[in-house]
Amino acid sequence: MIDWRATALGAYQGVRTGPAVTYGLIAACCLLFIVSPVSGLNPAYGTGDEVLAAQGAYFRRWGVVPAELTRGDPGALLTPFTALFVHGGWLHLLGNMLFLWVFGAMAEERMGHVEFALFYLGTGYIALTGYAVAHADSPQTLVGASGAISAVLGAFLFLFPRSRVTSLFPFLFFLPLRFPAWAVLVFWFTLQWLAARAAGAGPGVAYLAHVVGFAAGFLYAWVRFRGGDRVKTPAAATEGDSQP
Repeated sequence: MIDWRATALGAYQGVRTGPAVTYGLIAACCLLFIVSPVSGLNPAYGTGDEVLAAQGAYFRRWGVVPAELTRGDPGALLTPFTALFVHGGWLHLLGNMLFLWVFGAMAEERMGHVEFALFYLGTGYIALTGYAVAHADSPQTLVGASGAISAVLGAFLFLFPRSRVTSLFPFLFFLPLRFPAWAVLVFWFTLQWLAARAAGAGPGVAYLAHVVGFAAGFLYAWVRFRGGDRVKTPAAATEGDSQP
């Protein structure tokens, strides 16, 4: 859990020109979700079995199916892009967008609008493709922005390692504690790595996409910004998991 009000305010104050791309990505994901059959808000898809069938078709059309992507099917080559804007439910969407809102603003300010947009799409594609290659025979559909957002976390770790992260821990009665970003994000990455080792290719959280995205984001920031100064910024926040 997270203390999102204080930390999101801190992230916003660290941005000088406004995180236009971050807000645009959030708006696009939310709008597409609302009009999709998954939200349950669009009466055009009907109810009951009709909406369930529409949801399945929606995921198959816009999500990543590893078996199709690794075969090189032309229609599947763009799905690692389109899947970044598709979510499997309200909690899935809101969790991902909260991560992007808090961490994306500061990363975008450091990279610039155009570079951040290309970084987000490129690392998201790599993350989902990496999962597909590792599960090349899987017919399960993969959707969600978590691969790209994990890349944002990886870049954040390199760019702002000393930022203070405020977290609420359920097992400590939701006591708010502050830690350096490097400690929280390394811990988060370790959990994703361990979960990815234990997970299969069936339905559930695609932890491997988190791992690949995080590594890609960190490596990009290291190559791109290692010769410059890292920025000391206000607090940011994270939660335990975001599902793709």
